[in-house]
Amino acid sequence: MRKMALGLVLAGVLVNGQALAQEPQEAGKFGDWTAYHYKTKKGPVCYIVSQPVKSELSRKNAKRDPAYFLITHRPGDKVRAEVSALMGYPLKPQSMPTVDIDGRKFTLFAVGDGAWAESPAADRRIVAAMKKGRSMVVRGISRRGTTSTDTYSLKGVTAALQKIDALCGYAK
Repeated sequence: MRKMALGLVLAGVLVNGQALAQEPQEAGKFGDWTAYHYKTKKGPVCYIVSQPVKSELSRKNAKRDPAYFLITHRPGDKVRAEVSALMGYPLKPQSMPTVDIDGRKFTLFAVGDGAWAESPAADRRIVAAMKKGRSMVVRGISRRGTTSTDTYSLKGVTAALQKIDALCGYAK
């Protein structure tokens, strides 16, 4: 898990252009989700992460790195509850990965091997559905045309979010 956390942070550094001031610290495990936090020059960064409980690929023997789903707070950038999926392979350009939470569907946009919601309002809708949901299915298409279907458990997501809310100063 430590390798995963560092890898995700490094991916976040490349995406967000922030330099790390410290290595991420685990803040707790909550069901199938783990909370982490670290500090940058702009302030704290807090995130929760999970891996799929089940993954399927449309092509046998297709290679891919591990997949992850994250929710990130970056108060120094005025970012709260930003959702992202690291798919484990380069996504087909202009493809639109999907998130299905107990039958409620959301569309993401693809950049490289990651996918994000189109706006903070879309992030909020996805997070609200995750808090109420039981499972989440993320689907994407690789540059080579392989379709992935990743099923995530949502057990513990609300408690993990409460932890990072407190760590990043968003607790009520």
